[in-house]
Amino acid sequence: MGLWADAKNIRDKDPAARNVAEVIILYPGFHVLVTHKIAHFLYCHKCFFLARLISQLARHLTGIEIHPGAKIGNRLFIDHGMGIVFGETTEIGDNCTIYHGVTLGGTSLYKGTKRHPTLGRGVVVGAGAKVLGGFEVGEGAKIGSNAVVVKPVPAGATAVGNPARIIQADDAAKREQAASNMGFSAYGVTQNDDPLSQALRGLIDNAASHEQQIALLWQAIEKLSQQPQEQACPQHPSAQSQPFEVQQSDSLLDK
Repeated sequence: MGLWADAKNIRDKDPAARNVAEVIILYPGFHVLVTHKIAHFLYCHKCFFLARLISQLARHLTGIEIHPGAKIGNRLFIDHGMGIVFGETTEIGDNCTIYHGVTLGGTSLYKGTKRHPTLGRGVVVGAGAKVLGGFEVGEGAKIGSNAVVVKPVPAGATAVGNPARIIQADDAAKREQAASNMGFSAYGVTQNDDPLSQALRGLIDNAASHEQQIALLWQAIEKLSQQPQEQACPQHPSAQSQPFEVQQSDSLLDK
């Protein structure tokens, strides 16, 4: 049932897949899941040589190297797969998507320690990304193509660049909303270290701040306009009893 669900998941996520039979027969991302289940079973029963032998045969057949000790959840979608490497202590949650050229590797050489990353549920890792170290990538996080991640990624966040910068989902959503209000989509602004994209993001944030300040000013003006206006100053009694004469003032100026 597990492998059937994996095959259906690949068919559903890959628009190029026509049916489950095609996935089972032709897709290396599915083949490597089959061989890994066998290799992981042998690894857990301390048949380390046979486990590594199967994983190496699968590597030559699929171009994907998964250590027998790696723990993989249900419905993993490996797209294309060529050049993927998963280390021994790697853990991958359910419903993850991993593209070609990804390395889930380690930075430590000590045996018996957690050297490789843990991916939570629903994580997406872009092509060529390197996730290095025994930390956790939170549920629903996204790692951009060719990013080099060496620190934990919070749930729902996006990591891009080399070294990777963490972009919180709330910040990206606010920027997208501000850009939509100005008549264009921020999807055209790449989330990376390019100076032009950084300048555009700064302009979007600045414009959003100005709009908020203008809205506050309008609210203050509306409150002032709703207040009762003060009555004009009453005229002095002398202004009513002694009207101003223009001819008299002209004669005084002539003198």
